[in-house]
Parts: sequence; structure tokens; C-alpha cells
Amino acid sequence: MTGGASTGSRPGSGRLPALAAMLALLIGLAAALALTVPWRTLELPVPGGSVATAPARDFTVAEQAREDTYHAQLRPPAYVSLVGGLAVAAVLGLTPLGARLARLAARPLGGGWLWQVVVGGLVLLLLGRLAVLPLDARVEQVRRAYGLSTRDWPSWAGDIAKGFALSAGLTLLILVAVVALGRMLPRWWWAPAAVGGALLVAVVSFAYPLAVEPVFNRFTPMAEGPLRTSLLALARADGLDVEDVLVADASRRTSTLNAYVSGLAGSRRIVVYDTLLRRGSPAEVRLIVAHELGHAKRGDVPYGTLLGAFGVAAGVCALHLLVTSAPLLRRAGAAGPGDPATLALLLVAISVMGLISTPVQSLVSRRIEARADVHALDLTREPAGYARLQRRLAVANLSDLDPPLPTYLAFATHPTAPERIALARSWAEAHGQPPPADLAP
Repeated sequence: MTGGASTGSRPGSGRLPALAAMLALLIGLAAALALTVPWRTLELPVPGGSVATAPARDFTVAEQAREDTYHAQLRPPAYVSLVGGLAVAAVLGLTPLGARLARLAARPLGGGWLWQVVVGGLVLLLLGRLAVLPLDARVEQVRRAYGLSTRDWPSWAGDIAKGFALSAGLTLLILVAVVALGRMLPRWWWAPAAVGGALLVAVVSFAYPLAVEPVFNRFTPMAEGPLRTSLLALARADGLDVEDVLVADASRRTSTLNAYVSGLAGSRRIVVYDTLLRRGSPAEVRLIVAHELGHAKRGDVPYGTLLGAFGVAAGVCALHLLVTSAPLLRRAGAAGPGDPATLALLLVAISVMGLISTPVQSLVSRRIEARADVHALDLTREPAGYARLQRRLAVANLSDLDPPLPTYLAFATHPTAPERIALARSWAEAHGQPPPADLAP
């Protein structure tokens, strides 16, 4: 294994086909989003299609002040961590420093390209993670101060290590494939890489419940009883086959309340947090599960996987344009796609593209979550109970009731609790039921 790029690697090679493929994929993705995302979740005979949100109707001044204070303490370290991580990636990827560190890390093992990618890539990822670790610790400290985290510092560190091991392992696998393809097919590596990236999205999506979830939680079958029976009956009434109902030991990490449905037909299971079992009523558990069944009913996981595959394929084409850009290659001290010196440039490009795509992902997620809310209301026909549940979850989980608009547009993956309560009122009006009353005590 020798260092450097293969002789056929020329900056600019294959750029036009990659650009055309990227544009075609992005146009296809935009068309899919325009035609398939539930932009109009609920057809309503009221102006604007919904009831106006008003946090003061359903949350006390003290509750609003508590979550405002919580988020005022949480946002600065979270935002600085985001910016700091990008800054570290930029310093490593847009200067020769990243390439030098990768070569230095690989030197004890011979310095070949594979070791530069694997060992050097691990060092670069570790540097980025360690740079923001104090800020993540501050976030954990705030969550613990408000009772949302139940972890001690060793268990927090263990979760950080597990998460890093999983993400770093997957990232290094991708980087090895990219550089290897760049060495074999300098002009066309992006084509098989785009197909492979799309397939990887599918594999990770469907393997996640079986391979990743057990790393962070233990799952035990829910005890036989009225609640388990009612949840299985709810799924049957929704036309869904559910293999089992499991309880996740989430209380080891958090005090938040939640449930979800994972897996596909034949392996689909309802998962309920033990915190929800302890603190929630059976009716609340049923309402949350009804929402999650909406995701299963609509095939939101396969749908999101398909959209993600399109996005990743387009991103791979964009990567080719970046790692064949002469100005960027000069900054990074690299020669082209097959040169392991492009490693740090690839990492910063992936980070930036991920950040740019976040607002689109958040927007689509909010619409899909709103559709699942409507599904739960259609299934249970309990708008008052659903409104009370959203208030209960927001107070228990310290949800952001009225986030700043940039934060909402960029990072909010769910409608706010006031929006979801307003949706329950809208649903009641549309179905001739009395709208839920104001919920603030």
C-alpha cells in the first residue's frame, strides 16, 4: 500500500456527468417532496385551515417560564457545539493540517493509503468529537438540573462512547469505500458510490431496530394484562400486524415519556418507555401508540428511507464536485478523489451538506408528524384526550412551546405542543365535536 492518489486521478475529471446526475437526483427529490409530503394535513372549514396556536390557553405562566429558562440555558452550548464542530472540521479539511495528521497517524503502520483512511480518519473524527465534548457535557448538566436526564457521568460517558463507536465505524467504512473507488475509477467513482450510498441508507434504516437500539436500551416483553391486550387490539383495529409489545428501560437515561413502533410487517413491535408506564395512564399510552401506528400505517420509515437514499446519492455526486475542485484541493494539500489526503476535505464536506439539508428534513418531518397526529385522532376519536396528552408530554419533557423562528425552521422535527393541541381542536370542529377546552389550570 503506497500513499498518494492513483495516476489516473485528475482534478475536474468527470465533473460534468456528476453535475448532471446531481441535478437530476435533486429534481427528482424535489418532485417527490412536492407530490408526496402531506402539505395539507387536515382539510378544515375554518379560515387558514387550522385553529391559531396560543400557548397561554393551555400552559401556565410558570410552565412557560420554566421551559423558556431551560432552553435559554440549553441552546448556547448546543449551538456553540454545532458551530465548533464545523469549525474544527473546516480547519482540518480546508488546510493541509488534516492530511498531515492522517499521514502521521498511519506512519507506525506503514503509511499506506488504507491506514491513512482508517487510522487517520479515526484520529480526525476523535479530534472533532473531543473538541465539543465539554459543550456536550454542559448540555447534559442542564438536562440533569431540570430532571430530564437520569444518567450519572459514567453512564453518560458510556453512551457517548457507544454513539461515537457506531458513527465512526460507519463513517470510516464509507471513507474507505470512497477513497478505494477514487483510486480505481478516478473519473467515475461517484456513480457506484451513489448507488452504494443509497443501498447503505436502506440497510441502516432497516437494521437500526435490531442492531442499534439494543446497544442503548434493554427490551423486555410487556407483561400480559389489559394494557398489552388493548395495544394489540388497537393495532388490529388499524389493520396492522404487531409481533410483540416491548418495554424499553429508558429510565436509565431519561425521565421523558415516549413510545414508538419499530420494524416492518413480521417483525413490527410496539415499544413503550418504562417511564411512560410508570407515570402515564393507560389511556395516554394508547393515544401515543395510536400516533406511532400512524407512522407504520403510512409506511413512513420506508418512505423516509427512499427520500434519504435519493438525498445521499445526490450528496455523493456533490462530493465528487468538491473533491475535484482545484482550489479546495490546493487548500487541503490533496491531489484528487483517490488521494487519502482528501480525507479531511470529505469530512468537512459531509458535515456542511448535512447541515444544509437539515431544514428540509425538519420541514418534511413536521408534516409527517402532523399526519400521524391526525391518524391518531381518526383512530381514537378522542380530541380532548389527545390535547390533554400533548400538554402532559410538553410539561413532562420540557418541550419548546414557542421556539425562535430560525430554530423552529432549522431544527424542529415535530410541531410544537400548542400546534398539536390546535390541531386537535381543528379536528374536533371538522368532525362536529366540541373542541377541547382551554387546558391551563
